[in-house]
Amino acid sequence: MIRKSHKRKITVVGSGYVGMSLAVLLSQHNDVIILDIDESRIDKINKKESTIFDKDIQNFLATKDLSLSSTADKKKAYEDADFIVIATPTDYNSDTNFFETNSVDSCIKDALSINKEALIVIKSTIPVGHTKLLQERFETDHIIFSPEFSREGKALHDNLYPSRIIIGCDNEKGKQFYDLLIQGAQKDKIPSLFISSTEAEAIKLFSNSYLAMRIAFFNELDSFALANKLNTKNIINGVSLDKRIGDTYNNPSFGYGGYCLPKDTKQLLANYNDVPQKLINAIVESNITRKNFIANEIINKNPNTVGIYRLQMKKDSDNLRSSSIQGIIKRIVNKGFEIIVYEPELDISDFGYKVITDLKEFKIISDIIITNRMDDCLEDVIEKCYTRDIFGTN
Repeated sequence: MIRKSHKRKITVVGSGYVGMSLAVLLSQHNDVIILDIDESRIDKINKKESTIFDKDIQNFLATKDLSLSSTADKKKAYEDADFIVIATPTDYNSDTNFFETNSVDSCIKDALSINKEALIVIKSTIPVGHTKLLQERFETDHIIFSPEFSREGKALHDNLYPSRIIIGCDNEKGKQFYDLLIQGAQKDKIPSLFISSTEAEAIKLFSNSYLAMRIAFFNELDSFALANKLNTKNIINGVSLDKRIGDTYNNPSFGYGGYCLPKDTKQLLANYNDVPQKLINAIVESNITRKNFIANEIINKNPNTVGIYRLQMKKDSDNLRSSSIQGIIKRIVNKGFEIIVYEPELDISDFGYKVITDLKEFKIISDIIITNRMDDCLEDVIEKCYTRDIFGTN
């Protein structure tokens, strides 16, 4: 249904990185309502506050005339919607060796019970072939998959200036949704593909697994350099001079982490089933090996008190989930070392370790300061710091 104003009603389910950024993008020219179960998030959105740390989203909410609201009422959200975007989290279940898709599946069931005409666009990351299963289960072709390629802390920017747009269908409704994404973007000539949803699902998992592979490669290069007392920076600079390799995504770290890469690599590995492979498994195993190597490097220094500077996955992020430094912490704690954590902004009272919010006190108490990424505020105690941040980039 096209309204007289030509605005569309778009429902976005979930207000995390994917949902919040898409909702802001689309609400520039359309009526967008975010469906969420968290009342505190709903209140924030209705007060024009962001539910995530993203400077561009905060700026848009403060300065742009957006048609954006939030509710917990499913009927209000789904009824009369032209498009329903599913952006709920899916996590990897180590018991089943597959993504836990219950949140996606239940949202689609609810949406179809209220509105069978809307195009349901899955933005949550799901196993390859899952959209097709849902189409068959609910006997509808009004469910498609469109992968999201956005970074934490840069989610709106990556939707305003997308590297590509991929739509998992080639019908008129899918093209209308594509037009809405183009309408909200600020980039011209965006590479785009209209393909099957199954192929789109594969693109998402292979893209993230390639990024994980690149991180793992430079981390293992760094491990080799450390073990042989070589200069990691010199080696990476020389390798990266080859234009086929390039000088991006080459900064060593404690391992890949965050919302996407750990779970997506495992899901891709699970999707192989009986297909012969060695590389995908090696990517997953390499991340474990890297954390073991880094932890041993720290343990061998035999500090009395190990200070952990921040828990987030990377700079300008409020995400602690699967951050690589937490894997290092677990390994150090298992060896009996005392841990203190400097974390001034996030509510981590149940984290299980002593948390210090005074940076000066933290610096004094710590014998060694572990930081996945360096920060200017640590320059005065740089001799205490242990990091593999060579280039000062995320």
